[in-house]
Amino acid sequence: MRFDDHRVVITAAGRDFGRTLAIRLADLGAEVFLSARTLANAERVRDEIRGRGHQQVHAFACDLTDPASIRDFAADVTQHTDHIDVLINNGSRYLESPDLQSASDTDVVDTIASGATGTVLTVKNFLPLLLNSDKPDVVTMVSACGTAGHHRSDAHEAFYAAKSAQAGFAEILSKRLRPQGVRVISLYPPDFANPDPLSEEWETAPRKAKDALTAQSLVECILFAVAQPRDCFIKAFHFEQV
Repeated sequence: MRFDDHRVVITAAGRDFGRTLAIRLADLGAEVFLSARTLANAERVRDEIRGRGHQQVHAFACDLTDPASIRDFAADVTQHTDHIDVLINNGSRYLESPDLQSASDTDVVDTIASGATGTVLTVKNFLPLLLNSDKPDVVTMVSACGTAGHHRSDAHEAFYAAKSAQAGFAEILSKRLRPQGVRVISLYPPDFANPDPLSEEWETAPRKAKDALTAQSLVECILFAVAQPRDCFIKAFHFEQV
């Protein structure tokens, strides 16, 4: 499916999976509004995409731990368009260590703020643009760490807290926004392989039952859900962990 008629906002698209999403969606024709914590990182990905012949891509700075930065991001996007069709909440700081005492207070605050508060405020500020769309979707990259009882990650407890907050937010948001036609789609992947989408590995990464989940499959899940008729509300994708 092509996405030429979709305008998509992606947070934390300066690297890793956010960059992957931005490149793939632009390749499929979407107009992409991407953010990164620094404008330089966002512009680097924008320029990569434009170098592939896709000019409908815009770069912005957005620090998900800073409410003013999130408001400015939404306001800047509003200068370019009167609506967006898909908001992808990809941004959330990862904090590793299974030892509660190992992280500084600053790291804990930053991790929870970026994943929990940042997601809530991003949806809040972009909701007016979403409601102007005839096909609005909110997609959130949660994590298996946001699933009740999950304990197989080496992520810090603060990351678990942030992801559990995202999961709770998405659950109630799905019910409350459905009457307005907004679909809320959450993904709960375990650790996954994320090869560079511009490398040969993107096409050759192993994708059999014994292999770890890949970014390719996650992208395909998102595209599948967004492409469904508007009576199809896919709330969540949960994945087996190898």
